[in-house]
Amino acid sequence: MIGTVLVSFKMAEESNLCSASLSIDMTGGALRPGHSHWPSNGCGFLPPLLSLGFLNKMLPFEVSKKLVNSVPGCADDALAGLVACNPAIQLLQGHRVALRSDLENVRGRVALLSGGGSGHEPAHAGYIGKGMLTGVVAGAVFTSPAVGSILAAIRAVTQAGSAGTLLIVKNYTGDRLNFGLALEQARAEGADVQMVVIGDDSAFTTLKKAGRRGLCGTVLIHKVAGALAEAGASLDEIVSRVTAAARAMGTLGVSLSPCSVPGSQPTFQLAPDELELGLGIHGEAGVRRMKVASADEIVEIMLNHMTNPSNASHVPLDSGVSVVLVVNNLGGLSCLELGVVAGSAVHCLESRGVRIARALVGSFMTALEMAGVSLTLLLVDDKLLRLIDAETTAVAWPNLAKASVTGRSRELAAPKGGSESEEPASGTAPSCQHTRLVLERVCDVLLGMQEKLNELDRAAGDGDCGNTHARAAIAIQEWLNARPPPAQPSQLLSVLARLLLEKMGGSSGVLYGLFLTAAARPLQNCSNLPAWADAMDAGIEAMQRYGGAAPGDRTMLDSLCAAAGELHALRAPGADLFQVLAKAVQSAEAAAEATKNMEAGAGRASYISSAKLLQPDPGAVAVSAVLRALLEGLQSQSA
Repeated sequence: MIGTVLVSFKMAEESNLCSASLSIDMTGGALRPGHSHWPSNGCGFLPPLLSLGFLNKMLPFEVSKKLVNSVPGCADDALAGLVACNPAIQLLQGHRVALRSDLENVRGRVALLSGGGSGHEPAHAGYIGKGMLTGVVAGAVFTSPAVGSILAAIRAVTQAGSAGTLLIVKNYTGDRLNFGLALEQARAEGADVQMVVIGDDSAFTTLKKAGRRGLCGTVLIHKVAGALAEAGASLDEIVSRVTAAARAMGTLGVSLSPCSVPGSQPTFQLAPDELELGLGIHGEAGVRRMKVASADEIVEIMLNHMTNPSNASHVPLDSGVSVVLVVNNLGGLSCLELGVVAGSAVHCLESRGVRIARALVGSFMTALEMAGVSLTLLLVDDKLLRLIDAETTAVAWPNLAKASVTGRSRELAAPKGGSESEEPASGTAPSCQHTRLVLERVCDVLLGMQEKLNELDRAAGDGDCGNTHARAAIAIQEWLNARPPPAQPSQLLSVLARLLLEKMGGSSGVLYGLFLTAAARPLQNCSNLPAWADAMDAGIEAMQRYGGAAPGDRTMLDSLCAAAGELHALRAPGADLFQVLAKAVQSAEAAAEATKNMEAGAGRASYISSAKLLQPDPGAVAVSAVLRALLEGLQSQSA
């Protein structure tokens, strides 16, 4: 093993970090010290701690993977990348500062500067633009920005002719100190500067001496302040308005996983069945650890905590009030989960009589890769809502519809087609009972194979082939329990096609739907044995035309085509159904087994090396099992 690992170790007090880094040469698989950097700020105890014995215990297992060029330069690279892709933003030379490219348009208006540690992207630089922030000062990951850079940003906007500067700062000790010192130095130079400290955390039921932490609600303050500044409001007026808005706002987060600063181990640990409620955006401890539950339950707990009057930092949420809701991805939550949480939050709030004026759903203030979500509630009236709706060019602000979320219809009745709206008449003849028993046998076989098909699918797909076929079986069982099947074969296949298209899901549902829809046509006027052979060919032709696969591609078509070749014998006069069908089943089973030696040419398996595909294709196995069940079901009915 040859290479160099750069490790940084951090000790945090909120956003004030004492940090050190050490380069480790891993040539030959052994750990050897490379160059190191030790700060002169009281962290002198770290070098003895970072002995090779200690590092051998830590590396390489606890340092998370990050897609960066280097740990020390990742904050600079991230900011430079944003600027490189956005012509409306520019960097301030020599500083980790981003500013509007059109600073001349700030003349005569209040300039808005914000910032803090990196790692919360798109905050804060994503909110630079007309109608939001004038500029941002960024620190290293989870570290307050340098005083000199903050002062340089103030000087830049002052020299551009701004009518005063407002610093919007999240309530963390390091940010307050560094922005505060820069403010005092700028005032000493004659600049007109004020600062608002935003604390919107609703986690703690009793107020801490340090106050409420600044969280995602700060983004809404950026928007309100930006709209006021763009409209020409004075510095004092903006301070007054945003201070009032901040008091009517609360945020609470929940996390399923920790985050990790590049080069470091995770900030905390959670058991697989645990989540943390009320944590900060740097991985600071929350107020409660609890078992993982449904999204509805978690959202209910969060909103109860945020709005409980006994909570000193609660949001007073009476029935009839209007709010702006922010559902914020803390970095690592999937968009699917975010949508589920957003729906739960809307339903829960509206059930309490709360009117949701606007809803923002997305990543607004993250904590690196933390898999979690925060909810922000801002009480609004019409004046405040107009500021939220005001135009902005900031790239991270969503394109919101200027319409209330609550009080609108969310569903459109589906149009009914002629053939789909007319359910075929149920059969009453003994043959319908035979059909029912054969279909029930097929369903039992698919349900019994569920885990086997899943296991086969894990090697080449997403491991749900058995689940997909089980959904089809359950849907058919429920349909059979509701009414007898149609007597007409073409109608039977058409109904099964619609059922599988609606209930089965996945590409399998579509393929089976295509097959059955096409197979039904040759049976409309005649259902003798040659017509069934024609139906098989028609179904396969439709699957090939739209699915793009062919025999030999390691799909369900391999089994179907093998069976179809034998079923052509049904066209011969005096053909024996059961003999022909038995040969078709044997050919389908052999073809399914042969797929384990094939290189996949279609489907997800086509992206996997054939050397890794050691089992038969699950779709082909399922088809051969269905054909076997049909044969045995028909034989039992004829006995």
